[in-house]
Amino acid sequence: MVTTTDTTEIVTQPKIEEVAQPSFKRWLKHFLYMPAAKRYFSKQDQQAIAQAVTEAEHGHIGEIQVVIEGYIPSNQAYNQTTRMRARQLFAELGVWDTEFNSGVLLYLNLCERKVEIVIDRGIQQATEQVVWDGICQNMITQLAAQQYKAAVINGVFSIGEVLMEFYTDSIADQQNELSNHPIILG
Repeated sequence: MVTTTDTTEIVTQPKIEEVAQPSFKRWLKHFLYMPAAKRYFSKQDQQAIAQAVTEAEHGHIGEIQVVIEGYIPSNQAYNQTTRMRARQLFAELGVWDTEFNSGVLLYLNLCERKVEIVIDRGIQQATEQVVWDGICQNMITQLAAQQYKAAVINGVFSIGEVLMEFYTDSIADQQNELSNHPIILG
């Protein structure tokens, strides 16, 4: 049982009233979307992404978690945008729970062809939003050209470069706190 106070914030529940207006169109789009994540990303592609995450995490304490989701579950799609879904997964998967607050979630929603990057509070203070927006835009451009694997791998390496800049003086031989394998949903 969780008790809450006035200063406690439940992070794992999407904050519906925060940004998104309920959308029947969004719900219908996700409800009718055929599961395709495994069709776009074969086992070899998933291994290549895992290898890219391993390489991108080398030399700093930053942690990268890749989540590829075909569609938002229909019981959530009516009230939840891709940004809200990414934040929910960031909390539920424990990306925020790294020792140095160095977690980054790279979220790809295939149904809406959107990319979201959620960064932990340890990184947020030292980086600018324009950097993360640029990474997302580059990935979206590659996704539009149907270069799915390349888009994710390039996004992972770009995130790794940002983390390398931020954590230049940190201990590089930190244990891996998050799985390097992409999480495929729906």
